[in-house]
Amino acid sequence: MEDSLDFKSLWQQRNTSAPDLSLLKDRLVRYKRQSLRRLLLLNLCLAATCAFIVFIWLHYQPELLSTKLGIILVIAAMLGYMVFANGQLEMFSKLDSGMSNSAYLQQLLKVKQSQKQLHTWILSLYFLLLSGGICLYLYEYVRRMSALGASTTYLITLAWIGFNWFYFRPRTIRKQQAKLDELIQKISEIDGQLNAY
Repeated sequence: MEDSLDFKSLWQQRNTSAPDLSLLKDRLVRYKRQSLRRLLLLNLCLAATCAFIVFIWLHYQPELLSTKLGIILVIAAMLGYMVFANGQLEMFSKLDSGMSNSAYLQQLLKVKQSQKQLHTWILSLYFLLLSGGICLYLYEYVRRMSALGASTTYLITLAWIGFNWFYFRPRTIRKQQAKLDELIQKISEIDGQLNAY
């Protein structure tokens, strides 16, 4: 059989074009902008909530130590979460559209790892401190209520915290991870295609 195919020459003669990076770069810039906006909004909301809680503490002067401890736990939860969430600001600021695809991919993988850490143990600690703080804060006021009123207050509060934990938290995490995973997949595909040239 003299008619053997030369696969190497056929591969080199294929008609392919380099992948279009402009659409991906636009999506990456949008993702960075949205993430920074989300962090800014988070900072504003948590700072305003902390300021409001301090105002309540100073204005209404709670009597019991449990109430003061509850306020401290809630503020500590919010400030702690803000500190860890703002750690991502540095990672997002390093995302530059002029970076190579490989460097951009590595930075996105660092962001993903940081978000995984934030969504697992940091968010769990946040909810634990927040729940404990709210329950301690409410104690001073629910002890004046009837047993039915107190149990209803705690039941509604814990149901709301549980609803946030079991519904909103996983949904938000899934949406954030899906966006990031899609970008990581696209940039790794393009990086692989460019490295083939």
